[in-house]
Amino acid sequence: MKNRKHKSDLAILFSTLGLMALGLIIIYAIGPMRANVLNNTYGTDYDSNFFFLGQLRSVGLSLVAFFLAFKVIPYQYIKKYAKPLMIISLILSALLWVLALSGSSLAKCELGECRWYNLGPVSFQPAELLKLSLVIYLADFLARKREEGNIGKWQEFWLPLLIVCGASLFLVVIAQGDLGTGVALIAIIFGMLLVSGVPTRQYLIMVALVLAIAVGAVVTSSHRMERVNAWLDTLTGQESSDSTYHVENAMLAIGTGGLTGVGIGNSVQATGYLPESINDSVFAIMGETFGFIGLFLVLAVFGAMLIRMLKVAEHTANNNDRLFITGVFAWTLAQVVVNIAAMTSLVPVTGITLPLLSYGGTSMVFIAFALGLVLQLSCYTSREGIKHEDISSRGRLRGAHHASRRRSS
Repeated sequence: MKNRKHKSDLAILFSTLGLMALGLIIIYAIGPMRANVLNNTYGTDYDSNFFFLGQLRSVGLSLVAFFLAFKVIPYQYIKKYAKPLMIISLILSALLWVLALSGSSLAKCELGECRWYNLGPVSFQPAELLKLSLVIYLADFLARKREEGNIGKWQEFWLPLLIVCGASLFLVVIAQGDLGTGVALIAIIFGMLLVSGVPTRQYLIMVALVLAIAVGAVVTSSHRMERVNAWLDTLTGQESSDSTYHVENAMLAIGTGGLTGVGIGNSVQATGYLPESINDSVFAIMGETFGFIGLFLVLAVFGAMLIRMLKVAEHTANNNDRLFITGVFAWTLAQVVVNIAAMTSLVPVTGITLPLLSYGGTSMVFIAFALGLVLQLSCYTSREGIKHEDISSRGRLRGAHHASRRRSS
């Protein structure tokens, strides 16, 4: 039975808007410094407001995407196109790889990795669309397989799942060299599998298999091993080197901020010492600017958003909707945890943005759209939590009902 529509979850709404606003403030403060660094280093001619205006445009587009997903486009309509959307995302990622190999100017490359389409004044990162598409596709796939009673079966379940997920990871991690996005995809896959009803033994086998592949991907890559060795050198207090420069300056920025921070516009690390100050390293810059209290509040906002997403999933009766919310939760959690852990030397430095705060358009637009859909689904929750066993039993009953109909026909 469909629940009556009610008010949306205000915690998710205000957390999303608050983080966007904070990201805009921090880019306004350090954007001129970033422009000055690039102009002096590479001879570019960026205006002092270039990055702020770019972030303002990204926030504007993200707000449009957020409210379209929240108020205009029904999730029930979107999930009908789960397969075509997944196919388009894979094709766009594969095409980018081909363009990069051919040396086409349509592939935008930085530091030897080609992850964007160069579309004149704007760029587009297909991996971000792939994240959203994978969440929508897996929600549809896992919900259908559960209703059919095919969860855990090799030919009906694991084979198509491995093909889609394997192709996604190959195109992102191998073709684009983007391990950070690969981590987010893995978190989405295993987060959704965890609540899909997959047998525990099969789930653990898949976790072990992916861990083995991940270790192999790291040890066979000199670039990734360099990052691991730099991380180990930082942990053991080895002498500073070029490879430890990034994480050491990130930790210095956070330490310099102290309890209350140095204040907006007074960052030293943003003047050229800390790499990727407006992107992957924005958490460290916020630590320097706002101090421990500021970082605590940022973490509290993320925590409130993530907890509310779990609550919405818990009170959602529709299996597809619940899986989708779980996927967005895993996506957001993975990026927050990995980004912050890298900036505090808990894990090796991995290129991954901090959701809604880092500079960039594609990443913010797609995660804002996903959060808008979660907010839409929060309007149809029940007052009492939906027990996992109840959903499982309903799925089995539907599967048995369909099976009996097939046998009788």
